[in-house]
Amino acid sequence: MFSLEYSEIQEAIRDTARKYAQDNIAAGASDRDKNEIFPTEILKELGELGFMGMMVSPDWGGSGLDTLSYSIAIEEISKADASVAVVLSVQNSLVDWILEKFGSDFLKENYLTKLATGEFIGAYALSEAEAGSDATQLKTFAEKVGDKWVINGTKSWITSGKNADVFVVFAQTDFEKKHRGITAFLVEKGTPGFDIGKKEEKMGLRSSDTTTLSFTNAEIPEANMIGNLGQGFYIAMEGLAGGRIGIASQALGIAQGAFDLAAKYAIDRKAFGKQLMEHQMIQQKIAQMQMKLSAARMLVHKVAWMKDAGIPHNQESSEAKLFASTIANEICRDAVQIHGGYGYTREYQVERMMRDAKVTEIYEGTSEIQHIVIAREVLKKYSE
Repeated sequence: MFSLEYSEIQEAIRDTARKYAQDNIAAGASDRDKNEIFPTEILKELGELGFMGMMVSPDWGGSGLDTLSYSIAIEEISKADASVAVVLSVQNSLVDWILEKFGSDFLKENYLTKLATGEFIGAYALSEAEAGSDATQLKTFAEKVGDKWVINGTKSWITSGKNADVFVVFAQTDFEKKHRGITAFLVEKGTPGFDIGKKEEKMGLRSSDTTTLSFTNAEIPEANMIGNLGQGFYIAMEGLAGGRIGIASQALGIAQGAFDLAAKYAIDRKAFGKQLMEHQMIQQKIAQMQMKLSAARMLVHKVAWMKDAGIPHNQESSEAKLFASTIANEICRDAVQIHGGYGYTREYQVERMMRDAKVTEIYEGTSEIQHIVIAREVLKKYSE
């Protein structure tokens, strides 16, 4: 039965993630944001602590933890720096999980073990310029030539594109079959014909790089196919269902971090002869922010529990991602408002958090797409 009470292990994970985030991540977040510095050393240390393969079995070098532990850790790290958290989210929810569930023993032995320990960083390459929200319209194509697959095409908006070592790439292998003709492959950085494109100039998550990828007759070994021929769309959607839990947890962490700063500022700051917290309008904002956080955390932790219990959770992961990303933007906006003019300056962390929060409504399925997913799932039940 679903419960909000943490186990001893989950509490230990929370405390470890919180301490590391506050001691080692928070202080440099503004500088990394300003100068677009990828957190290489931090990720190495997180790998040593077991956070780069949290849900991977110990058989493949992972920590063997549950989804709720992972969600708790992502929230704690997002409070300090959402750029670090998004790299962890992609690594754990998408790349690690897909390889463990669908990859061959060859792929697990040669790649998953290195991803789980943080030796490798992974990226998830699904989106294209004309196939963002609609993944059925992929144009990247893989053709079988002898004992290899030859990939041609371009991918867009790839998190960790510049710094990743391996990429889960989705390509059409049979256009006539449409989405049933999509296949997944694991591609190594440095493969001839595979090039990393320009780094995007972004509003937020500036220390997490986002790039394009291009493939020009890039040859991939047959052994690097993930799952079966034509199974790629199913693999992508299964991965994104879990990925939405990671982004919902990230959004929740950003929101909680902004709220913590706003509440402290309301206590420390005086206006019209008394603390901000004594003004009724500020109290109303604080109450609304806390209520939204409590509701979001309930949704996020519920879907994490459902995944661990093996319960279908497509609708619930969309609900968690949609609601958490919505309230993250609302809470960050209110946190800036409570800070007044100071909140609009880079000297105060809430400015960065507000910029970081926006993308949670866009990537791994926009808010508009989440509405469609939820509505379809609900109406399907009523039509049965």
